[in-house]
Amino acid sequence: MAPGGSLGEEITIWRFHNARVEIGSGLMVSLFPLFEPLRVGAMEVPNRLFMAPLTRCRAEAEHVPGQLMAEYYAQRATAGLIIAEATMVMEGNSAFYAEPGIYSAAQVAGWKAVTDAVHGAGGRIFLQIWHGGRACHPLFNHGAQPVAPSAIAITNEEVHTPAGKKPYVMPRELRDDELPGIVAGFKKAAENAKAAGFDGVEVHGANGYLLDEFLRDGSNQRTGAYGGSIANRAHLLLEVIEAVSEVWGADRVGLRVSPLNSFNSMSDSDPIGLISWLGAKLNACGLAYWHVMRADFLGQQSGDVISAARAAYHGVLVGNMGYTPKEAAEAIAEKKLDAVAFGQPFLANPDLPARVKAGAALNTPDETTFYSPGAKGYTDYPAMKAGSSCDT
Repeated sequence: MAPGGSLGEEITIWRFHNARVEIGSGLMVSLFPLFEPLRVGAMEVPNRLFMAPLTRCRAEAEHVPGQLMAEYYAQRATAGLIIAEATMVMEGNSAFYAEPGIYSAAQVAGWKAVTDAVHGAGGRIFLQIWHGGRACHPLFNHGAQPVAPSAIAITNEEVHTPAGKKPYVMPRELRDDELPGIVAGFKKAAENAKAAGFDGVEVHGANGYLLDEFLRDGSNQRTGAYGGSIANRAHLLLEVIEAVSEVWGADRVGLRVSPLNSFNSMSDSDPIGLISWLGAKLNACGLAYWHVMRADFLGQQSGDVISAARAAYHGVLVGNMGYTPKEAAEAIAEKKLDAVAFGQPFLANPDLPARVKAGAALNTPDETTFYSPGAKGYTDYPAMKAGSSCDT
């Protein structure tokens, strides 16, 4: 399972390709676009290698970020932008056993230590704000039944619990009159993220969690104002974006979507149509960026959603899923994308931009520690040795 993005989202093992031309500084000409500055809403970032949101299950009791998380994110401060992991906007909506929240004073204080550490290291960091929807589980939420746009359960995954993997349960269909409370929860989370010192927020509309469940017709089979047409299914997402933008200004708000991903039993009858409609609609929102996952983890749905997004959307477009540095640089040079978010490569290589620039070897991610507690496989990946490159 994988909220804000999880590690399973980067199924394609990332490899550093050959065929580059050296220039005097050692930077590969073909990779130069990755290191051009970029205006992202209200900010300018120094490079276009973003850190994708990755659930790591290292929060402390009561979903409070601790010092270990501050160290982890500060190590990766050379990313053009860090997008911190999926973070609960409301109490009682946990889909993992140790993911962070942003609804309590203790959580705000914990995240403030994280943002202070990242800023102290010269970095920039957004918080991904998230409601787990039907992926939440009673074992994590004092027995509470999860909620969703329709009473349709996840069947192609199981939830990881301290007691082992368990099947997901049937969610309860939300009433229309409950939805303003969810919008208010996102708005309060945005306010708390601001108090915690973040540079902005990313609204999580991907990977089979609540906002994505409303957006796609495989999981949203309700009638009324929030079901049926694309416009109705996008209603809740757009309300959340508007509420969060009231707190931050739209130029410090991003959005992540995954129109093809079948993870968490997700599907849509027309993903290209959906992404085209949404991209055109988002032009009026003035967001900092739109973050689009280009593929399906499980390979069940396909389509060129990046080209559709680029054709429809005129703002900063961030791609994700399985890009190599060379492919990312080519996509940026050809104006297909403006930046690329990397997941596992940043997990295992805290100094990823420097390694890419030098052509240095990469650390291999340890999959056994993706969701385990403690520093192992989290803050103990080594930085590049001085003078390292692909030629040494």
